[in-house]
Amino acid sequence: QVQLVESGGGLVQPGGSLRLSCAASGFTFSSYAMNWVRQAPGKGLEWVSRISNGGVTTTYADSVKGRFTISRDNAKSTLYLQMNSLKPEDTAVYYCDKSGTRGQGTLVTVSS
Repeated sequence: QVQLVESGGGLVQPGGSLRLSCAASGFTFSSYAMNWVRQAPGKGLEWVSRISNGGVTTTYADSVKGRFTISRDNAKSTLYLQMNSLKPEDTAVYYCDKSGTRGQGTLVTVSS
């Protein structure tokens, strides 16, 4: 059974940084591309970033390009999202996503 467990969220001031992690189990992690998506309060799901199964190819939403970095450690079955220069509009619950399956999410709040 696919299990995705996100962690690393919290309260951070504008301009700050956070690193999110997603521990994956129940499938062959290294065989699948993975995504980060987010849901801001009162809004729908927004795709944030994608990484290929081998970690070579990454893509980003325009809203986070140049500030966020997606990465993965296939030996540890873990997905990461390094978030820098955070803005209030980045406030959301962040989910890692495997083909539409998501974990419980981790809340990121950007506020002074």
